[in-house]
Parts: sequence; structure tokens; C-alpha cells
Amino acid sequence: MATVGFLHTAHAHVRTFRDLLHQRDETVADRHLVDTGLLAAARQSGAASVRAALADRLRRLVAEGADVVVSTCSETGPEAERVGERAGVRVLRVDRPMAEAAVLAGRRIALVSSLDEAAATLRPLLRESAAAAGREVRFVEVRCPDTWSAFESGDVLTYSASVADAVRHAVRALEPPVEVVVMAQASMVGAALLLRDLDVPVLTSPRLAVEAAVEAVVPVGR
Repeated sequence: MATVGFLHTAHAHVRTFRDLLHQRDETVADRHLVDTGLLAAARQSGAASVRAALADRLRRLVAEGADVVVSTCSETGPEAERVGERAGVRVLRVDRPMAEAAVLAGRRIALVSSLDEAAATLRPLLRESAAAAGREVRFVEVRCPDTWSAFESGDVLTYSASVADAVRHAVRALEPPVEVVVMAQASMVGAALLLRDLDVPVLTSPRLAVEAAVEAVVPVGR
């Protein structure tokens, strides 16, 4: 049986990614490993400081049968990809498929983050994806740092509503307008659902990452 592993830094992500995977393909198994200390350590000392821990967590998921591992933390994702490449483990950072879709959706992009570190890791990926697609893009930063404490405390509903309010207010005031809104963190999937009233696409990473992971492990035409 094909198996997708997920490396999380918050327990709230387990249900989100499990549900998305089962919606996409019920025949694909899932394995989840949560380490809340990874993000805290990376924020304090840099993502390179958790390199050894990432290698250990990736090995554990592979030992449990994972054919590919999705690193669902935007901040540690780039390092997880590098560690996986050295260790021979297929690792997909959660925001890569979203970045590739975003640069095709528009040239003027609203980049939303509640953690500055998340925007800092996504920005170069967007530029890399734009270069690969032969497109020029511009970013408009939408920061909502005051909302993160609600997510940390487990109040996902308040977090999602607060992020959505901040994005709605900022995007509608922009002139010229943006063509696509990109949520820098997987934690913002709930906020995106509240922004269907916007006139531009709102992209989040979880669903696109799950689709890419399934495509990596399920034979074409199966």
C-alpha cells in the first residue's frame, strides 16, 4: 500500500492533512509524526539547528512505511527537503506546490503571514518558482502577527477568523489590486475558507501538497 508520511509541528495539522488525503485517495495510507519543539527551536536558533532532529523524524516516518514525507511546517520545510535529499528520503515541503500554482495564477501576489519567518521562507520559493516558469512577480506583504497567539493556544476558530478579517481588509484596500492571495502557513487553511467573498483566488498549501504527494506515490492510470 502506498503511504504518505506527514511531519508536523502542531497537533492541529493531523486532522487537516488526514482528511485531505482520504478525500483525495482513500487507498493511500498515512503516517503522522508531531514534534512541536521543532518550530520553537527553529525560531530561536534557526532552521539549521534542528537538522539532526529532522533527520531522525524523517527516518522514523520511513521506518513506519512512508514512501514520501510532507513537511507541513513552512519554516522548517526547506531544511527538511535538504536533509531528505542527503538521506535519500523523498521530502516535499508543504508550500512548494502552492508556490508553483501561485506564480501561474498572477503576477501581483499578496503574501499573507502571521509569522515573519514563514514569509521569509516562502518568498524565495515564490521567486524560484517564478523564474522556472519564466514569469516576473511582485509581492504585497500582508502581515497579521497578532493572530498567532490564538493558534498557539489551540483556538483555531479565532485564529482563522482574525486572519481572514486582516486579509479581507488589506486586500480590498490595495490599489492596484493583487491577482492572487497566498497564505504562507498551513495553519491558515481555515481562514481561506472564510475568504470566498474575495474576487481573487486564495491559495493555501495543504490540499495542493497532498495532491502532489499522492501523485508521487500512486502509479499513473492506476
